[in-house]
Amino acid sequence: MITTDILIIGAGPTGLFTVFEAGLLKLKCHIIDALPQPGGQLTELYPKKPIYDIPAFPEVLAGDLVDNLMEQIKPFEPGFTLGERAEDIEKLEDGSFIVTTNLGTQHHAKVIAIAGGLGSFEPRKPPLSNISKFENKGVSYMIKNPDDYRNKDVVIAGGGDSALDWSIFLADIASNVTLIHRRNEFRGALESVDKVKELKDSGKIKLITPAEIIDIHGNGRLDAVMVRKNNNPDEEFALETDYFIPLFGLTPKLGPIANWGLEIEKNAIKVNNALDYQTNIPGIYAIGDVNTYPGKLKLILCGFHEATLMCQSAYQRIHPNKRYVMKYTTVGGVTGFDGSKKEAPKAVVKSID
Repeated sequence: MITTDILIIGAGPTGLFTVFEAGLLKLKCHIIDALPQPGGQLTELYPKKPIYDIPAFPEVLAGDLVDNLMEQIKPFEPGFTLGERAEDIEKLEDGSFIVTTNLGTQHHAKVIAIAGGLGSFEPRKPPLSNISKFENKGVSYMIKNPDDYRNKDVVIAGGGDSALDWSIFLADIASNVTLIHRRNEFRGALESVDKVKELKDSGKIKLITPAEIIDIHGNGRLDAVMVRKNNNPDEEFALETDYFIPLFGLTPKLGPIANWGLEIEKNAIKVNNALDYQTNIPGIYAIGDVNTYPGKLKLILCGFHEATLMCQSAYQRIHPNKRYVMKYTTVGGVTGFDGSKKEAPKAVVKSID
């Protein structure tokens, strides 16, 4: 059995930053994630996509942000159970918990921090009867490595930010990019819509609206999609392509966590944001995109803030008889569990004669 102070469910950016804040308090962390590597959605969905709202980073690639967080928490030696899903929970008489994964791995912790982002998520698939035959054989529901599409013909379907952003991004990588949407109007940012129209006018993107993909063809691998114009149902044509990427969003699901007795509202976990982001079960917290409260914003930086306050509360729960005096890292530095220390710079004192 794995024993730790704080068991974090979810290895996304909020879960990873929790390790750092807990480490400053000398609390040990272990992380469970169903994905095979840390990073959550940043790693799984858009590792090469730039993020613009992380403080002190005018622009940072999602994958690089994960790498930086992993480097930041390295001194605190977190444990990882990856590729396994938190399945069952048992609360013991002393107030601690045992969490068991779908593969039977048991974890004993004094505090649980659910940082599962959107939870487990599945792509919304177009209603094509044979689409599963071409998954990973020309059909993808997310773009992990844009270079896979270099000098290839790509068809993207969708009308939101993801479809617009990837059409723009791949315009300089793929041989041909065709964006198909069932309406003439798009749901994404106006700036992205204008950029797609500009690329269409310059011949770098083909735009087909209003239209839908009604069938896909190939012999073992995708080689064409069938397109039907919505304003002329009799107009159907085949479009040869190497890849078809339907970007219709994700369907988030809490998974087994939804059966733990937590108070749920609209597929999110209700927490007390006035204090410490604790759930209705003492000792279980929810931070990041997985929680909800009045005024909630689903932003990475908000998850960082929630993790910080949660760790302060967790310290008091784990050490009820200790009084913690907060020290700024600019004063005390950062000391890892192995004794290594990043010293804070010493103040320079000058005398005036």
